[in-house]
Amino acid sequence: VGCDRSKNLVDICGEKHFQAFVCDALSVPIRSGSCDACISIAVIHHFSTAERRLATIQELARLLRPGGTALIYVWAMEQEYKNQKSKYLKEKNGSKNKDKEMNTDTAQRSLNDQGPDNSSQDSAWSDQLLKDFKDESCGAKPVTDFRLPVHTNRTSFHSQDLLVPWHLKGGTKKKEESVDTVVVPGGSKELQELSPVFHRYYHVFCEGELEAVCRSLDCVRVQKSYYDQGNWCVILEKL
Repeated sequence: VGCDRSKNLVDICGEKHFQAFVCDALSVPIRSGSCDACISIAVIHHFSTAERRLATIQELARLLRPGGTALIYVWAMEQEYKNQKSKYLKEKNGSKNKDKEMNTDTAQRSLNDQGPDNSSQDSAWSDQLLKDFKDESCGAKPVTDFRLPVHTNRTSFHSQDLLVPWHLKGGTKKKEESVDTVVVPGGSKELQELSPVFHRYYHVFCEGELEAVCRSLDCVRVQKSYYDQGNWCVILEKL
């Protein structure tokens, strides 16, 4: 049984005769203790506060029966690990979008719902939770002005909290959507319209961070923690 925040993705599952429904990862309408196993792939890194990321893992644990297991994958800050580049970095030269990628590494976007009070609480909570390992090992630059950098696709991360461009292909532009334009080569002043670009929020995890969050819960035990192709991964067991 699957669930997703996107109705369009759930509809695709239905077309393939899979059982799936729309819901929020913070509140899954399934009875407590009714699942043998749960997986959360590329979900938790989209939550913008440490409290919400923890609450999502608590919700996973709630669904599990005693002895049940959960697998969690989140995007890693370290896209080069043990002298090996992740698949994400390796695909830079072969990316189909390389001719349309905009150099946005210096661009800035505001995170509208991130206020000073929430941010300071989040920071204090994270510092206390992650005191067992050094923040410097991650190499992340702290966000001090409540503005998030826009990531340049297929490059290493320079901040833990960022926006990643998503180029919508083959869609119909709505009035409120932003659209990139480029000058046509040859000196022409004509502008060529590209696909709409959306920005997705990510919190990329440092080594040890996901495991530390999981270990802060009394109801689960970390069976295994490992790195896999640019992701930090944890297997939990419900106590």
